[in-house]
Amino acid sequence: MTGGDARPGDARPGDGDGDGDARPGAWHFDAALFDMDGLLVDSEPLWRAAEIDVFGRHGLALTDEQCRGTKGMVVGEVAQYWFDRAPWPGAAPQEVAAEVLDAVGALIDERASPMPGALAALAACRRRGLRLGLASSSPRRLMDRVVARLGLAGTFDVLCSAEHEPRGKPDPGVFLTAARALGVPPARCVVFEDAPAGVVAAKAAGMACVAVTEEPGDPAVAGADIVLGSLEELDEAVWRRLAPGRGQPR
Repeated sequence: MTGGDARPGDARPGDGDGDGDARPGAWHFDAALFDMDGLLVDSEPLWRAAEIDVFGRHGLALTDEQCRGTKGMVVGEVAQYWFDRAPWPGAAPQEVAAEVLDAVGALIDERASPMPGALAALAACRRRGLRLGLASSSPRRLMDRVVARLGLAGTFDVLCSAEHEPRGKPDPGVFLTAARALGVPPARCVVFEDAPAGVVAAKAAGMACVAVTEEPGDPAVAGADIVLGSLEELDEAVWRRLAPGRGQPR
């Protein structure tokens, strides 16, 4: 899926940071990689509702907090995780995972909405001339449904799902695959993530990372270069702090 080219006058990497600083490399990113669930789309409550319902039907009563604990994992890994700890009779973990995906897909079509600042953040990255990638632990079929639901067709240059990787986040595979598909070195990518596993994956990939969490002091995202409370906070000051030699992490 291909987004539009940068328009004349758009900021490009190296063009300066908007405060008169035109040093080469002041803007050193060529691509921005976005997580999806909980970052761009308010789907985490949908995932938790689906997991509680589906696992419950197989005899495993999960709490909302337990579902939060597996945030960022590929759904097949989530099913195996719970099966290893509390085996249920009958359906295999992968069968249960497929049921969860069906339930989440239906909920996305009915209820999914963008997170605060998500659409503006994508537009801001595009104005800077950055190539855009969507790199998610969700299967590609759910990524396509979210893109359609939010009206984002044509926004991303690549969509990469961790379902095609040997391991999901916190393994860096999906981010490295996205960077290769974009033709951008990892060091020139900035990742936007909301899950601790995603933050670990981004840093393991050698990329800058902006974590977005409602709990900025959360030690689980302490490895990020910058922590925001919402994508609404993405402004010129954040980009300056990400530039080489500018500001301090977090």
